Amino acid sequence: MLRILLADDHDVVRRGLRDLLTQHDGWQVCGEATTGRQAVEMAVKLTPNIAILDLTMPQLNGLDATRQIKKAAPSVEVLIFTMHESEQLIREVLAAGARGYLLKSDASRHIVAAVESLARHRPFFTWKASETMLESFLTVASSQQEGGIPGDPLTVREREILQLLAEGNSSKKISAILGISVKTVDTHRATIMRKLDAHSIVDVVHYAIRNNLVRP
Repeated sequence: MLRILLADDHDVVRRGLRDLLTQHDGWQVCGEATTGRQAVEMAVKLTPNIAILDLTMPQLNGLDATRQIKKAAPSVEVLIFTMHESEQLIREVLAAGARGYLLKSDASRHIVAAVESLARHRPFFTWKASETMLESFLTVASSQQEGGIPGDPLTVREREILQLLAEGNSSKKISAILGISVKTVDTHRATIMRKLDAHSIVDVVHYAIRNNLVRP
């Protein structure tokens, strides 16, 4: 028997979910909560297989409720159920420990698939959420290609040259490897030294080793 906890402060929403879920053989709604704090208490007490939590609930929101549930009862899989959709929200849902994200507008079509996926301890996202995450990933990837890695002061090209310098290559050899002029290499080299506050090639080598660009 798959045991499911429902948490939403709207009776109509809970009733609709319950009707959809209990039509499935072997599934049982073992509890219903109307606040985030009640959801946490019931999750700990009832240890359901899956908790379906509304994002916006009284007393404790769905994200914080998820964090508390995952801390107190790690085996409970959480599906966040919401009217809101954004890349930032999806990130927060994942960071909180939930394995699924479902828009209320998609519930009638996807709630069964979502529960089946979480029951197998697999993540579930509708195509809308997946598309949002993919677009975000591609944007970040494009930004990294153009400017570098978040948190790293160097661009992708500067990291290339940094590694080659740390490996003992001269400006002339680097220009040949990368197909750019010696002058361009020297310009990048000066920029790297300035960004890293490096005073010698030894400092550059140490940085490269610390950041796993070269082996010590």
